[in-house]
Amino acid sequence: MPTFVQILDFIGTFAFAVSGIRLASAKHFDWFGAYVCGFAVAVGGGTIRDVLLDVTPAWMTNPIYLVCTALALVWVIIFGKHIVHLNNTLFTFDAIGLALFTVVGLEKALMLDYPYWVGIIMGTLTGAAGGVIRDVLINETPLIFRKEIYALACVAGGTVYWICREFAGADPFVCQTAGGITVFLTRVLSVRFNICLPTLSEK
Repeated sequence: MPTFVQILDFIGTFAFAVSGIRLASAKHFDWFGAYVCGFAVAVGGGTIRDVLLDVTPAWMTNPIYLVCTALALVWVIIFGKHIVHLNNTLFTFDAIGLALFTVVGLEKALMLDYPYWVGIIMGTLTGAAGGVIRDVLINETPLIFRKEIYALACVAGGTVYWICREFAGADPFVCQTAGGITVFLTRVLSVRFNICLPTLSEK
């Protein structure tokens, strides 16, 4: 039976794949191109994380990531007429994927006995790097380089996870839930209320 973290990983893979494929469809990619884009988004952050942690990338040992991306492609093909023009759909799936992948990346680093600060960085990479790859593939400026709060939401979620586990002594499920919800709410509320980081400009 898959563990709770593995289930989160699979759901996050599907969510990120949908966000990548949906944007690819808006750019008129063909089915194969859309699949490649969705797969790169879904596993890109985790691959960078695993390389840095010196472990084999998860998608190279388990075909479920390929299957999740294929299911995401089928889902977009079937319901494409209803979702392609809905910006909220992309945003929702992206925010869900961001939250789930942050928790998964953090957990994986901690399971390998890395300190919390490394775990927070790995969670942020897992969550945000896939979005960077997606934006590069569709020729857009990566979201984390714009004013919107994106990667910082991952840092906030990782910090809440650390506080829950280190100071509150909560069990892993509570920490994972609190961290994921924090990422999701930080991302959603920052967009809803137009909360941005200041931009750096020449004087």
